[in-house]
Amino acid sequence: MPGVHVLGASRIKVEKEIGEFSWTVGGRLLRQALEQSQLESVDAIYASSMMSGELEGQMHLAALVAEEAGQSGAEAMDIASVSASGAAAIRAAFLAIKSGEVRTVAVVGLERMSAGDPNPVLRKALHAVREADRTMVLKNATALGLYLKRYGVPHSAFADFAVNAHANGAKNPLALFQKEVSREQVIEARMIADPLRLFDCSPVCDGGACIILSAESYKKGPVLLTGSGCATDRFVLEDRADPLEFLAARMSFARACEGIGRSAADIRFFEVHDAFNIMACLCLEACGFADRGKGYTLAENGTIRPEGSLPIATMGGLKARGHPIGATALYQAAEIFAQLTRAAGANQLRDDRLGPALMQSIGGAGTTLFTHLFEPSQ
Repeated sequence: MPGVHVLGASRIKVEKEIGEFSWTVGGRLLRQALEQSQLESVDAIYASSMMSGELEGQMHLAALVAEEAGQSGAEAMDIASVSASGAAAIRAAFLAIKSGEVRTVAVVGLERMSAGDPNPVLRKALHAVREADRTMVLKNATALGLYLKRYGVPHSAFADFAVNAHANGAKNPLALFQKEVSREQVIEARMIADPLRLFDCSPVCDGGACIILSAESYKKGPVLLTGSGCATDRFVLEDRADPLEFLAARMSFARACEGIGRSAADIRFFEVHDAFNIMACLCLEACGFADRGKGYTLAENGTIRPEGSLPIATMGGLKARGHPIGATALYQAAEIFAQLTRAAGANQLRDDRLGPALMQSIGGAGTTLFTHLFEPSQ
């Protein structure tokens, strides 16, 4: 099966409000990515958004992005998987190229959460009957509370996840939050849902990003998308064999590594889905970077910092760069592309970290997990 190359990437600054329709942003991003990739057209366009249909009143987004970018005639599909929508689109593109059906795919992630109230839409990522009285915030508060109780650690043990994310975001001109925070600010921040505090959570925001993938036989790029995997778990935390085991994260990571000879020991940096700090912690444990109940220690001891042995959220992550939901995975992929092509500016990792990069994207609270692996092509 053909190798899959990343030819180019584009993204806008994450904002509280971008002030234009998401599809006009998408058309502009696609044109920019085509120019960077030295292509005039692509065979297919896959667009991801969780909320455009309800908040902007616009579905059929991929075809509209194609029109905006002068690409009418291309295959175009909308792909959604709640907060992992962008990753689902990347996986669909990966599989389409691997199958030989298409040579080039533009994957565009867009979200304009400022267009209306996102909360009713966010609730639809939960079980409509079993979790009718919950929100995503409450679900993550439950997970964090269980973790703190089981392992006997204080809430302050998680503070360095936010400190690291904001330190990295402060250097990223495209991040929503470009200001560092101290441990004290994180620990003393206002309560959102006990025990979740403000800096445990990612913000509501707008954004858009795009990557272009190509079959190796058609056009090679500086970065390879080498592995892709997806897995699911039960919706309701209490229904899981262990609510603190991110089973889908572990399984999707194993599937992405299968057949390409990679393991946790090979990963040089990790763009984790830190919508909530507890999610980052559980993903680190599920992928084998820390023992169960010890994921937070990677933040405390500096392992996750840019100078550490496993940098995460290298350009601010969901916490500081922002979490424009349907676009988030495309930001993660574009940031990995920037790192591996030495185009990350003040956020650039040192050379010995520029090897296999891991990206995980979560739909719901661990219900669906997508894992992707990227590497320099030479």
